Amino acid sequence: MRKPLVLRHPSILIFLAVLAVFTVAVTILSAGYGTGVISTSMVKTLGKTLCLALAAVAMDLVWGYAGILSLGQMAFFALGGYMIGMWLMVARTEGIVAASLANMPIPPTQAEITQATATQIFGVVGADSFPAIWSFAGSLPAQLALVVLVPGLLALVFGWLAFRSRVNGVYLSILTQAMTLALALYLFQNDSGLRGNNGLSGLQNIPGLDGVGQEKLSVWFLWASAIALGLGYLLIAWVASGKFGSVTRAIRDDEARVRFLGYSVEGYKLVVFTLAAIITAVAGALYYPQAGIINPAELAPIASIYLAVWVAIGGRGRLYGAAIGAVFVSLLSSWFTGGRAPAIDLGIYTINWVDWWQVLLGLSFVLVTLFAPKGIAGLIRK
Repeated sequence: MRKPLVLRHPSILIFLAVLAVFTVAVTILSAGYGTGVISTSMVKTLGKTLCLALAAVAMDLVWGYAGILSLGQMAFFALGGYMIGMWLMVARTEGIVAASLANMPIPPTQAEITQATATQIFGVVGADSFPAIWSFAGSLPAQLALVVLVPGLLALVFGWLAFRSRVNGVYLSILTQAMTLALALYLFQNDSGLRGNNGLSGLQNIPGLDGVGQEKLSVWFLWASAIALGLGYLLIAWVASGKFGSVTRAIRDDEARVRFLGYSVEGYKLVVFTLAAIITAVAGALYYPQAGIINPAELAPIASIYLAVWVAIGGRGRLYGAAIGAVFVSLLSSWFTGGRAPAIDLGIYTINWVDWWQVLLGLSFVLVTLFAPKGIAGLIRK
């Protein structure tokens, strides 16, 4: 009888155990449910880091296992954030508007509340009505479905067009980057329906939970992010471990031979690309309520390049390596760019890490590529 997945791959069990211990430890040390050693802002940072780790694991499925260097993964991440952000803005603003109009001599109709809500949200871009793409924004189940459907459909259509044309290698990477840039430029426009450069804000205020403080909400989102990372890791590990995973790795190593053997190379690529996009979008839907704001700058191509760098530093082709790389680099980035890293005075020049962090990250990527091509995961394996 075949052994369960976690017994065939002990690294999965170790990863899940470490994730559980980490989550419990942060909860105990948090201000919401514990001693308060860890601040609420730090709990949010850790929760967002777990979301980035999930996106990195999905990126490793695409790049490390299928050999597709997608430089547009963060577009799906941001789309997931926009989908849930639309509901958050409508529900929160509608509650505020309804409360302010409740004291009027004549009770307002639902149409009047909706009109006032639209004016409140879109007045910043000179509009006073909901665009068509906000048709389902008042329904949480509908927007949760769109978190999966919109990025999944985009990945399906883009992947089908690219893979059936047999675009590979650097050309495919450029196409994914072009897709991300085009989407970002479109969202920057005020008539895009998503408030242009202003984006969506106030997402940390969860409708219906006004009486719950941020110190508790941050822990709840930490739990949700940890559960999503654990389930996503299990799903991707399951996909990568069976026959499907073997064929996917074979496509990465020798696509022409796999096609000659009769496998549908394009079909395998499309499944992997779409699945990774959906998982990345779920990570984004959990990330941005913790960040509190999302705007088109989040779709900038550089964000997807950072994601690839995290996976490379962590160890491409090993799921736990991708997660380690995302956690390690993102927390280090927060430390350097948040002004907590002390400046180094050289006399003739002072090194401020806020300015030099990207140089340090790029140098780290080069050094890992040259001297540790299997990344941090390779060192752990040794």
